[in-house]
Amino acid sequence: MAGKNATGDIHLDDEGRPRLLERRFVVEEAFAGYRLDHYLKRKIPRLSRTKLQEIIRSQVTRGDGKRMKAHSTVAAGEQYVILHPARPEPPCPRTFEVIYRDEQMMVIDKPAGLPVHVSAKFYFNTLTRVLSERYPDEKLQICHRLDRETSGVMVIARSKQAASRLKGQFQRHTVRKTYLAIVHGEPTWDETEIDLPLGLTNDPNALIDIRMVARDDAPPACTQVTVRDRTPGYTLVECRPVTGRQHQIRVHLAEIGVPIVGDKLYAHGDEAFAAYCDGGMTEELLARFELPRQALHAHSVRLRHPETDEELQIDSPLPPDLEGFFNAVR
Repeated sequence: MAGKNATGDIHLDDEGRPRLLERRFVVEEAFAGYRLDHYLKRKIPRLSRTKLQEIIRSQVTRGDGKRMKAHSTVAAGEQYVILHPARPEPPCPRTFEVIYRDEQMMVIDKPAGLPVHVSAKFYFNTLTRVLSERYPDEKLQICHRLDRETSGVMVIARSKQAASRLKGQFQRHTVRKTYLAIVHGEPTWDETEIDLPLGLTNDPNALIDIRMVARDDAPPACTQVTVRDRTPGYTLVECRPVTGRQHQIRVHLAEIGVPIVGDKLYAHGDEAFAAYCDGGMTEELLARFELPRQALHAHSVRLRHPETDEELQIDSPLPPDLEGFFNAVR
């Protein structure tokens, strides 16, 4: 498998043909009565309307095998299947270091660029896939999420009971997580608390509909931030999220005027992000972003062991690419 990935052929079978991939959706009660294209747009938001129409015509069937039209109405409980040939995937690291392991759990140091779960662009190059290849006899469960471009500690359960207890801690927000980020700007404060409610943009004209924004009617969100190091134009900060909203640290830092270096969406705006999504990383975009990935690293996690209830803290230092960048701009 590693050899195929190295040549970009991980999406091909042993006879050199694209593998067939299946993606299933079961319509939730909240989406009953939606048009099929509107429903799938909510489930796969990065796809354009034109691309969705094409997929529905050629790749989508209902659970009973019937072809449907874009304007077909979906009902709660119905199953829809997208069957499509695998495509070449963007290259990404498929290795990771295990920094803690016992019979119930392990903690890995996820590299930047490796997505955790399947998405429109990644199927084989995901952490879930790599874990299944590396530990084929174990039913591992990832207990939380990190963005693809974020590196650092990730907690993985090695049993069903451990998964229940570990995931419960994350859901109750009793896990203490610390992140390191390199941001643009030189804040006047040494410590601050950002208390801004966050939700998805509700702007119907927004170019990117996955953007999170500060909104008075959104759920509360709080991040504590401490300066760790300074250099002209840039600052290394430690972030401790009190809540766990999507993109929380990235949005909060951008909202107070110190966006994360390399953050394509929140540091550079919708047009730059769309250009990257459409055409990949060009030399022009890299010069603008300064880093090929966002300078955000999950530095530590503190939680209770799922069996012994002992408090554990596992750390991962700032990775070489981010440390090298910060030293270079000094």
